[in-house]
Amino acid sequence: MASVYLARDGELERPVAIKVLAEHLADTRGFHDRFLREARLAAQLSHPNIVQVFDVGEDDGRPFIVMECVEGANLADEVKERGKLEPAEVVDLALQICGGLEHAHAAGLVHRDIKPQNLLLRADGTVKIADFGIARAAESTRLTQIGSVLGTAAYLSPEQALGEEVTAAADIYSLGCVLYELLTGRTPYLFETLPELVVKHREESIAPLRELRPEVPERLEAAVMHALARNPDYRPESAAALAEELAIASPDPPTRPLPQASGVDATEVLSSSTRVQTRPIGRAPRRELPLSRARRLWLLLAAVAAAVAITIGIAVGSEGDGGTQPSPGTPAVEPVPPASDSATRARNLADWLREHSR
Repeated sequence: MASVYLARDGELERPVAIKVLAEHLADTRGFHDRFLREARLAAQLSHPNIVQVFDVGEDDGRPFIVMECVEGANLADEVKERGKLEPAEVVDLALQICGGLEHAHAAGLVHRDIKPQNLLLRADGTVKIADFGIARAAESTRLTQIGSVLGTAAYLSPEQALGEEVTAAADIYSLGCVLYELLTGRTPYLFETLPELVVKHREESIAPLRELRPEVPERLEAAVMHALARNPDYRPESAAALAEELAIASPDPPTRPLPQASGVDATEVLSSSTRVQTRPIGRAPRRELPLSRARRLWLLLAAVAAAVAITIGIAVGSEGDGGTQPSPGTPAVEPVPPASDSATRARNLADWLREHSR
């Protein structure tokens, strides 16, 4: 589709990458203008996890884009070299990608070609999403041949493979495919032709991630499989929502901040240990991830303890207003014994309530 050159910006004294559209595409009716228009839209995106577009133009009738030069490899190189990545590392990479996608989706841009080759990895661990806008330009002008679709087939959403309307949910599915591969070393579906992939999308379920790699935490498997829902209505409602699920599922505390969706306090989500809520796009009802039995018991007993504490406080406060005075020799109420885990705390609180509620 294009040739990419390493160049130097003489004014700002910095390296840049220049993508020059292939000559046969530059002559394609309508594509020239659309390519430049989409590149200008992509240039409006400014996010640390998106390759920055500095300039667009044309030379001798061939459009070009001047972009940030990212030193390093891409995630396809990482998988090829290492096979599988550690779950906590995958979550940190995913949070960055979700951040870039959330920013672009909020601006009305869908990437349409999220795959490891388009996810550039700098030496400091920063992920950069490349080629925003270019996929959209090509797809909108129907440049692909009949029976084919844009993008690397292994990462295409089912609706994309069928040539249906593409929304932000398609990017979330593609990212789910990438995360599945980073964790297992293979893509969700193995196939040889696009028609075979379409059949698999329709008739076969994706192998549960933990069948291929049992050490992956269950919650992380659930988050990735949620992104891979066949129906786009049942995927996370946004990239930020997916990031929330992944962060809470991480085996280690994430080192990267969560992208923040409109009206959502992402830090509050991370600090809360009570529940995670996800709402699929469209008509599907809100679902809640179940809490453990011990945590539910702890929350119930904590509420009862709060009520008891309020009652005691009222009783103590009434002493200064002529209330009933405690009889001499009444022992002080001992606090609930501390514990390091929720199940023990729940048992201690239950014992404390039985002892002091007589």
